[in-house]
Amino acid sequence: MYTHHKTYEPYISPFDPCMPMKTKTYSTPPHLYLGYQQPNLQQFTPAEALKAGTLWKPFYDPFYSPYERTQEGDLS
Repeated sequence: MYTHHKTYEPYISPFDPCMPMKTKTYSTPPHLYLGYQQPNLQQFTPAEALKAGTLWKPFYDPFYSPYERTQEGDLS
C-alpha cells in the first residue's frame, strides 16, 4: 500500500549499551510518486499556500513526529 511514512528494522548488535529501537520510520516526499507534474492540479488559496509551503495540494506533505501524530492534512 502507498504511504508517505516508511518503516525499517535496523541491525541490533548484541553489544549495544542502550535499549535499541526495533523499528525506525522516515518520510518520503509526495513528488516521488507523481512522475511528472500534470496540468490543472488542485491549488491552495494564496493564504493556505503560504501556510502549506506549496501551491499545489498533491505536493503538500506535513511533517509529524512518528511519536506525536496529529490529523493528516491539517493546515493549522
